[in-house]
Amino acid sequence: MEFLGTFPMAVVMVAGTPLVAAVFLASAERPRAASLGYLAGAAVVVASGTTLSWLATRTVKVNLTAGGADRRTIETGIDWFVVAVLVVLAVVVFVRRHRSGPPSWIARLQRAGPAYAARLAALLLGAMPTDALTMLSAGASTARHHLPWWHLLPFVLLTVLLLAVPLLVLLLLGRRAAAVLPRMRDWATRHSWLISEVVIALFLALTVRDALR
Repeated sequence: MEFLGTFPMAVVMVAGTPLVAAVFLASAERPRAASLGYLAGAAVVVASGTTLSWLATRTVKVNLTAGGADRRTIETGIDWFVVAVLVVLAVVVFVRRHRSGPPSWIARLQRAGPAYAARLAALLLGAMPTDALTMLSAGASTARHHLPWWHLLPFVLLTVLLLAVPLLVLLLLGRRAAAVLPRMRDWATRHSWLISEVVIALFLALTVRDALR
C-alpha cells in the first residue's frame, strides 16, 4: 500500500463512542480545556499504538529475512494477517451496530477537566476492540510496505482532526453550536458504523490486491 494508504482508516478510529465523547466534551462546562485534553490523550494513544504495531511488524520482517525466508513470502503473510484483522474488525463493527445511545457514564463528561478527558481518550482509543484492531492493521500495513515510521503521522493527525471537529464547531459557531452539536452526536450514534464498514471494505480490498500480486 502506497503512502496515505491507511489514511481513511482514521474514520474507523473515531466512529461511534470516541466522536460522541468529543461532542459531549465540547458541550462541557470547560469545553476548550476538556476538548484539548481529550485530543492530547488521543494523539498519544494513537501514535503509540500504531508505532508499536509498526515496530513489531518491522522486527518480524527483519528477523525472518535474516533467517533466510523469502521477502515476498513474508510480505504476503503480513498481508493476509492484516486481512484477517480487518475481517475481525468488520465483524466487531457489525455486531456492535445496534448499540444505540451513548453509554450511561458519558453524562459525567459535563464537568470533565483536561486531565480526566485525556485519561478518557486513552481508555476509549486504547481499550476498545475496534480501535485496537484499527491501529494494529494501520501499523502492520505501513511496515509491510517498507514505509518509514513518519508515514504513520497522516493517520494520527487525521484521527485527531476528526475528533477535533466538535471543538472546531464550537469555536466557529459559538452559541449556535448548541443546536449543531446534538445533531452531530445523534448522527454519529446512528450511522457511523456504516461508514466504518465502507472504509474497512475499501482497505480490505486494497490489502487483498497486494496479497495476490
